[in-house]
Amino acid sequence: MFVVGDALISDDVLDAPFACNLGACHGACCVQGDSGAPLEPDERAVLDALVPRVRKYMRPEALKVVKREGVWEEVDPGEYATTCVGNAECVFVTYEGPVAKCAIQKAYQAGRIDFPKPLSCHLFPLRIEQIGEYEVINYKQIAMCDPARAFGRRRGIELIDAVQEALIRKFGASWFDAFREACQERLQVLSPVTGR
Repeated sequence: MFVVGDALISDDVLDAPFACNLGACHGACCVQGDSGAPLEPDERAVLDALVPRVRKYMRPEALKVVKREGVWEEVDPGEYATTCVGNAECVFVTYEGPVAKCAIQKAYQAGRIDFPKPLSCHLFPLRIEQIGEYEVINYKQIAMCDPARAFGRRRGIELIDAVQEALIRKFGASWFDAFREACQERLQVLSPVTGR
């Protein structure tokens, strides 16, 4: 692992190919899992406020859940996530054919809101966890993203480029510049050891 500012970063992010391939995975990350999208503390109020402008993109069954339960829930003490339809997809999932897409992102792209989507979704497959004084950044290498790794390899897209916008949103542009430089330095350190 290596440190940039107050972030401790897994070596797994280094030179890892990644580019989302919705045609292959069908947006599985929005559907599969133990709960909805993890939320930052301030995102609960944001989601509550944007529902009126996003509802036109949401499914009727999701709107029923929202009316009954709201758009977020406490999943562990002090930890929150979007609510889900049944034990499956996030309430903001909308489908285009077999592909799960995000109603929030659709509203954002249409210029109806200025919030792109929850940060955890934007960062995925990276996950950030607060441990002591550090925000620890880990790369969740899960099977549902095998097509994204293969697609990134074919197109020459690295994970750090795929999540650049999200990392800048979280940490700022100057942090990201330092992060990119630290990645190069770390690769040079690890190359003799791992052959990377």
